[in-house]
Amino acid sequence: MDYRKEIQELRRTLTENGYLYYVLDAPTMSDYEYDHLLRRLEELEAEHPEEITPDSPTQRVGGQTLTEFQQVTHAVPLESLQDVFNDDEVCRFLEKIPLEDAAYSVEPKVDGLSVALEYRDGVFVRGATRGDGRVGEDVTENLRTIRSIPMTLPEKLPRLIVRGEVYMARSVFEEINARREIEGKPLMANPRNAAAGSLRQLDPKIAAQRRLDIAVFNLQLAEGRTFAAHTETIDYLASQHFKVIPHKRLSKPADILAEIAALGDGREQFPFDIDGAVVKLDDLRQRQEIGSTAKFPKWAIAYKYPPEVKPSVVKDIIVQVGRTGVLTPKAELEPVRLAGTTVTFATLHNQDFITQKDIRIGDTVLVRKAGEIIPEVLEVVMDKRPAGTQPYLLPETCPVCGAPVVRDEDGAALRCTGAECPA
Repeated sequence: MDYRKEIQELRRTLTENGYLYYVLDAPTMSDYEYDHLLRRLEELEAEHPEEITPDSPTQRVGGQTLTEFQQVTHAVPLESLQDVFNDDEVCRFLEKIPLEDAAYSVEPKVDGLSVALEYRDGVFVRGATRGDGRVGEDVTENLRTIRSIPMTLPEKLPRLIVRGEVYMARSVFEEINARREIEGKPLMANPRNAAAGSLRQLDPKIAAQRRLDIAVFNLQLAEGRTFAAHTETIDYLASQHFKVIPHKRLSKPADILAEIAALGDGREQFPFDIDGAVVKLDDLRQRQEIGSTAKFPKWAIAYKYPPEVKPSVVKDIIVQVGRTGVLTPKAELEPVRLAGTTVTFATLHNQDFITQKDIRIGDTVLVRKAGEIIPEVLEVVMDKRPAGTQPYLLPETCPVCGAPVVRDEDGAALRCTGAECPA
């Protein structure tokens, strides 16, 4: 076979199977077969470098390390949405839409990093972070490493721009953190921070190791195409091999509220974290008529869920000594899934915090993540307290060196007095 034809055939096969594997989760060949074909393509391109193109599967990883990210002005602004926090606010939003029988798209709000992807004649040419909505950072090379982002599209529109949310799957996050713990590296706080930090790596090879993913949720621009409804654009983007956000088209307020609640209750079913639900008017012409405020579109809202709160059991209270000598207690918990990660410890701050909440070893407690990052104990479930528990008091001597501890005059902290304490 002529090498040019072999290169074209390999690219076609690898692209098709990459779509089946990373977008549809329905692979038709083994990892071994895929890697073997990719190796063959790499060999051919090494022999004939003039045949290398930006959309080749070999070019996903291999960009040069950058010294800084360049700024990009978005062709279409990446707007933010007005937040709402309860059903009444949702109903008030719906009442303000001056339309009878209006339909809405209800979608999970992925807790990740928003980006715009631009295609010219069906080829991915640039990707940028949202930034302030008008100007973002060019992260094209890092986005190329995301296997679920197609490098070429079936339909070759002159220009197409889509918006999506880059995320790190919870399973990947936990796997990476487990490896970092073994290697003695600092743990990542949560999947969202991990995704944002990974996408802003100056070295694309590091970004590739983080195995990021994307959920596309909006068509920003499609030259040569017209659409009547948002849900129609999502179906079109799915046909162009994008991994799109799940959505439901609903009209009745009761159905919309029920779907918002269902998404919140079922958040663990998604591979990504969600921090809310988005409600968007579906008709695109009606959106234009309704318009936007100076900050937000009037035709959409983001319903923000309250932080997850779950029960766990205090197995033990462990006291750590910091570099300044301050004793800090933390609760060792029965493992509990919370805001996308498995929590086994929660801060207890100081003796006053423990005494005020009357936290004891053996108690069932309600736990949440402060700021979606730091696990903390909210309260004790008193009717589940086992018999025989005792109030907890921090030790009077340092658990590291045995020196006496004293309370700070101007605060609640206990501090080790040992001059030679190794902590």
